[in-house]
This record gives sequence, structure tokens and C-alpha cells, in this order.
Amino acid sequence: VQLQAYGGGLVQAGGSLRLSCAASGRTRSRSSMGWFRQAPGKEREFVAAINWTGGLKRYGDFVEGRFTISRDNAKNTVYLQMNSLKLEDTAVYYCVADDHYNTITHRPNRIYAWGQGTQVTVSS
Repeated sequence: VQLQAYGGGLVQAGGSLRLSCAASGRTRSRSSMGWFRQAPGKEREFVAAINWTGGLKRYGDFVEGRFTISRDNAKNTVYLQMNSLKLEDTAVYYCVADDHYNTITHRPNRIYAWGQGTQVTVSS
């Protein structure tokens, strides 16, 4: 499966961005999807996850209600709506997919599909 993330860019602090990630190729049915991010010099960080039905969602502690993950299974696409962006949200954001929701939330080293990343830069 290939994951193509897009929607990143430059935004001022307090602004919003919507990331999208489309899955293509041999997509697995009922995959959970999610987002991670990595800032320069920092470790990879869990951002959000959503299961196949959308009934389960989880966010990193830093999100504090500012981000919303959603999906459109007909389009094989997951979204990340980011509001009230802060300077510290600057990072490369990666889309992921896995058969198991808990793998995304608790065992990221076992995630089977990673996208190429999209840069989000928040300026003052």
C-alpha cells in the first residue's frame, strides 16, 4: 500500500491546516490509520489515530483539543484538521496505516505502512 500525504505548508501561529492522506495500491480492508510527526532534532511523536469505523480515536497529549482526525473510507483517505497551531507544531507529519489500531497507538515500530511525510511550518 502507498500512502500519499499532502496539505502541509507555512501558516502563522493561531492558524489552521488540513492534512490529507490517500491510500492506494493493495490497500488492506479495515485498516486503522493515523499521524505521527517529527521535528528537527526531536524524536518521532504520536499525533492521532482512528480505527476503520471512526468510532475509536486517540490523540497525543499535546493536541489538547486542537486537532481532529477523520476518514472517508470510500476515498481511502484520512484527514487531520489542525487548528490553533503553535510554533512547536512545526514538524514533518507522517501518515500511517496498520491492521491494528493498538499498533498505531502503542507499537509504532510495528506499523506496516508509512507515508513520505508533509512539512508543516508554523511561523510567528
